[in-house]
Amino acid sequence: MDGPAMKKKIVGRYIVADPRICHGQPTFRGTRILVADVLEQVASGMAWPSIVEEWRGRITEDAIGEAVRAARETFRAHAQELTV
Repeated sequence: MDGPAMKKKIVGRYIVADPRICHGQPTFRGTRILVADVLEQVASGMAWPSIVEEWRGRITEDAIGEAVRAARETFRAHAQELTV
C-alpha cells in the first residue's frame, strides 16, 4: 500500500515529511526533530546558535533558516484564509 499519500515528500534541502517518521509531520532530514518544535524555539526568541546547541548540532542554522522561510511561504499562501 504505497499510494501518493504514503510517499516521503522532500520539502527542501533540510526538511522532509515521511509517513514512517513522526506520523508524516515535517522533520529535519536524517532526524526525528520536528520542524514545528524548532519554529517554536525561534518564535520564543531563542538564538539560532543556542537552538543548534540544544539539538547537539543535529540541525544547522541553514536548516533553521529553511524552516523559517518555509513557514513564511506557507503563511503567505494561506493568509487569505485568515481574513474576514
